[in-house]
Amino acid sequence: MSYKTILVHVDQSPHAPARIALAVNLAAAEEAHLVGCALTGITAEYYRNMNMTYGGPLTQDHLNELKRDAELALDRFEQQARTAGISYERRCSNDEADAGLVQQARFADLVVLSQTDPALTGPSMLGQLPEHLALHGGRPVLLVPYAGAFHHLDRHALVAWDGSRAATRAVTDALPLLRNSAKVTLAMFERARDGQLAELPGTDIAPYLARHGVRLEVVQQVTHAGYDVGAALLSLAADQSADLLVMGAYGHQRWREILLGGVTRRVLQSMTVPVLMAH
Repeated sequence: MSYKTILVHVDQSPHAPARIALAVNLAAAEEAHLVGCALTGITAEYYRNMNMTYGGPLTQDHLNELKRDAELALDRFEQQARTAGISYERRCSNDEADAGLVQQARFADLVVLSQTDPALTGPSMLGQLPEHLALHGGRPVLLVPYAGAFHHLDRHALVAWDGSRAATRAVTDALPLLRNSAKVTLAMFERARDGQLAELPGTDIAPYLARHGVRLEVVQQVTHAGYDVGAALLSLAADQSADLLVMGAYGHQRWREILLGGVTRRVLQSMTVPVLMAH
C-alpha cells in the first residue's frame, strides 16, 4: 500500500505554505500525484443570497474577487510543487471548503489540512473543517498544526490504539508512513477495574504491523475515571519527540468508545505535531 494521490487544501491563510510544503515533501517521498484544491465558496454565496441571508444582490466584483483569491492561492501552490519537481495539478471548486473537500477527497488516498487557528475566521478557515473531513471525507486526513514548521514525518510515529474500528482504520491508512518511520510506538490506554488491568482488545496489532514491515514498541497506560486521554496522548508525543500521531477520529461517544470518545476534539484543539486521523 502506498499513497498514489494526495489532496491538499489550498487557500490564502498564513498557514498554507507550511501545509503545502509538508504535502509536497510527502508526495515526493511517496512518488505520488499532488492535487492542490482551492474553494471559492461562490455556490454557497448564491444560496445564501437566494435565501435573503444578505441584504443586497451578489455583485460581479465580489464574485471576481472570490475567484481571484482562489487562483492566487493556486499560483503559490503551483510554484511550490513545480520547484520540488513532483507530479501535480491544480483544481478550483465553487463549493465551500467543507462540502468541496469532502467531494474531492473521494479521488485521493490522503487529504492534507491545517489545524484550525482560533485567531482566524472566515470561509477560508472553518472552525469544524478538520473534524468534518475526518468524519465524512472517507479518507485519512493528515492535519498540520497551525504553529511551527514540520519538514518530516519519518523519525518517530506515535499510534493511539484502543482496538476500535476507527483506530484500526487509522493504523491501516497510515501504513505507508509507519513503514517509513524510523521508530513507531503504540500507546494503549486501559482503565483498571478493581485493581486489575483488563486485557485490551486487539493486542495482536503488534505482530500484524510487523508483518507489514512496521517494528514497534508498546506503551500501556493505566487510566482512571476522569482521566484526560487526549492530554496524556499529546504529552506522550511531546515526551517521546514524536513527529507524527496516528489515531482514530470519533464523532460521538458510544459505549465501546467511552475511553477515546473525547480525544478527537482535544487533539484537534491542542495538537503540536502532525496528526493522521481516520474514521
